[in-house]
Amino acid sequence: MSIDHDNHVHTDPDDISSNTSGNRPFREVLAARAGRRDIVRGGTVIAAAAFLGAAAGTLGADAPASAGGNGHGQGHGHGKPDRPSRRGLLGFDPVLPNTDDAITVPAGYTADVLIPWGTPLRSRGPAWRADATNTAAEQAEQVGSHHDGMHFFPLGRGPLGSRRGLLVLNHEYIDRTLLYPDGDAEMTREKVDKALAGHGVSVVEVELSRGRWRNVDSRFNRRVTGTTPVAFSGPVSGRHPALRSNNSPMGTLNNCSHGATPWGTYVACEENWNGYFGTEDPQWSPTPEQARYGVNAAGFGYRWHLADPRFDVARNPNELNRFGWLVEIDPMNPRSTPVKRTALGRFKHEGATFWESRGRVVVYSGDDQDGDYLYKFVGDGSWRMQRALGRSPLDHGTLYVARFDDDGKGVWLPLKHGKGPLTRANGWQDQADVLLRTREAADAVGATPLDRPEWVAVNPKNNDVYLTLTNGTGWPGEVNPRTPNPYGHIIRWRERGCDNTATTFEWDVFVLAGDPAYDPQVQLDETNIFGSPDGIWFDGDGRLWIQTDVSNSTQNRADRGHDNIGNNAMLAADPRTGEIRRFLVGPRGAEITGVVTTPDQRTMFINVQHPGESTTYWGTPTPENPRAVSNWPDFDPAGRPRSSTVVIRKADGGVIGT
Repeated sequence: MSIDHDNHVHTDPDDISSNTSGNRPFREVLAARAGRRDIVRGGTVIAAAAFLGAAAGTLGADAPASAGGNGHGQGHGHGKPDRPSRRGLLGFDPVLPNTDDAITVPAGYTADVLIPWGTPLRSRGPAWRADATNTAAEQAEQVGSHHDGMHFFPLGRGPLGSRRGLLVLNHEYIDRTLLYPDGDAEMTREKVDKALAGHGVSVVEVELSRGRWRNVDSRFNRRVTGTTPVAFSGPVSGRHPALRSNNSPMGTLNNCSHGATPWGTYVACEENWNGYFGTEDPQWSPTPEQARYGVNAAGFGYRWHLADPRFDVARNPNELNRFGWLVEIDPMNPRSTPVKRTALGRFKHEGATFWESRGRVVVYSGDDQDGDYLYKFVGDGSWRMQRALGRSPLDHGTLYVARFDDDGKGVWLPLKHGKGPLTRANGWQDQADVLLRTREAADAVGATPLDRPEWVAVNPKNNDVYLTLTNGTGWPGEVNPRTPNPYGHIIRWRERGCDNTATTFEWDVFVLAGDPAYDPQVQLDETNIFGSPDGIWFDGDGRLWIQTDVSNSTQNRADRGHDNIGNNAMLAADPRTGEIRRFLVGPRGAEITGVVTTPDQRTMFINVQHPGESTTYWGTPTPENPRAVSNWPDFDPAGRPRSSTVVIRKADGGVIGT
C-alpha cells in the first residue's frame, strides 16, 4: 500500500524499518547465493534449487515471447483483435505503460465501474454526495473508501454461482482531504467517526443482469467498521489483561489484503494500525514493544486522539493491543460478530493466503514493513475434524516464521513458547505473550528480514508459493537483488515434498522488477516493465496476476527511475515459461489491488485504490480542488475521485487472460 498520511507526499512508513534485531537480511543471503552474472533472460534468476527444474519449469529456460501490437485500449479497449498466445497461458496483446487518468485494458476487453466509495448498501440508503458532506452515520450505510483485498463468494452452484454472489472487500484507509468538505485542519469527533465508518469491510451482493454486473438489495449487505463490536479467540482471549481498555472491544482498521477460508469465511488483515494512535502528552515515550511496532506520538498524522481518547496512546495504551490481528467474518451470517484470531500472530498483516495440505489448514502472511518477516500458520490436524468438534481451525496450530539460507534452502522456525529462546528464563511468559509480541519473537529466533513482504499466492498446479517484495532501502550485502531495491522483486519456493505443512523448503527469485534503462540487470521491456509488485493471485488455470503499488512519492518520476513505468498496473505471468504481459493500467495516483474471478473465470473483479491521492508528479488535492490529480471514475466537474471496484470481461464472453 502507499499512503499520503499528512496530505503531503513523503516516505511511505512501510519503507522505514523498525527492525533492530541484527538478523541476517535477505539481501545478504541472496548475495551469497547468486552473483550479478546469474541474472538472465525474462527478468528471472537462474534456478539453482532442484525444484525449479521439475514441474514448475526452469525459470530462466526461455525468453518471454515478445507480443506484437500495442493493445492500448482506453476503458473498453481498442487495438489489434484478440489472438491466442503463441505459447503458454497468455492470449491477450499487452497494453503499454501510460499516464492517462483512465483504466486501460487490452483490445477485446471491457472495464466497468462497480460499487465506488459512497455507494449506498441499499437502494433506499443515503446517496453519495459529491461534495463530501455525507455524515458519519451516512458513511456507515455506504461502501467504504480505499478498496483493497476482495473475494467473491458464489450464491448458487454451477453457472448460477458465476452470475450471483457476495463481493466482500476491505477498505484500508481514508484520504483526509477528500473525505471532508473542508479537509481536516480542524479535527472533530464527527470527523473521527466518519473516518472510522470509511474503514473496515463491505459485504455487497452483486449479480450479472442483462450483460452488466450491478449491486442489489440483499439481507447479506453489511458494513464492518472501526466501531463494530468484535471478539477475540485463541491464546490471547478477550479477558487477557493486555486487552483491557477504556472501551469495549470494537473495530477493525487498516485492512489491507485478505484471505478466504476453506469453510467459507472471509479474513480481513490489519496492517498499519499503529498510525492511528498518538498523544499530546510530552511525558509519554514508547515502550520497546511499541517502538518495534512503529508506535509514536505523532502516528501518521490522523490526530484522532485529539477528539477521541480511545486513540490516545498515553491515556489508553492497551487499545493498541487490540489491533494487528487477522479478523474472521462470516459473510453468510450478517448478524455474526467478527472474531480476531490471535493464534496467527500480531503484526502488520498484509494478507492471509489460505491453503490446504494433508487436510490441514495453512495460512501464509507477510509483515509489510521494510526489514520484516514472512510467516506461516499450520493448523493442528484436520480442519474438518476441528469444525466437527465445534472448534475453530484458526485457534489451534503453530505459527512459524521463515529463515532463508545461503544454499537456496529455508527453514520455518516455530514461534512456540518453551522452544528455543522463547522461554520464561528469557522473559517470555506464555504463548499469549509470544503472540502479542510476534515481531520480537521472530527477532529472537533468527528470522530473515525482507524487502517489505506483501501478498502470497500458491500455484494450484504444483503448490509452489510466491511472495511479492515491494521494495527496500537496502541491507548489508554485496549485490543482488539490489541495494537499495527501489523496484522490488518476487520470490518463490517449494515446500519439502510439495507439502505446505513442511518445515523446510527450497527457494529462488522469480522476477526482478524495474526499468532496464536504469538497471541493466532487469530484462523487462515495454510490454511488461513494472515496479513495486504488491498484490498477487493465481487463477484456476495457473495464471499469476501481479498488481503494482509504486508510491505516489515516486510514481512517474524520472529522477526516481520511474518515468517509463507509467501509472500502477496489473500484469499476468505464465510461471512455466516466465512470460509476463501487462494487462491493465490504472488512473493517476491510484494503486491497483484486490483481484478475483467468478468460478467460470469469465468475470474478473479488481480494485482501484486512492485515485487522485497527492503525488509529487501530478500535484496535491485541496478541499477547494479535490480533482488536482484525478477525477476518475465519475469525472464530475463538482466531484472528487473515488476508490472503486472494476469489472473486467471479454467482449466474446471468454475466460479472462486467454
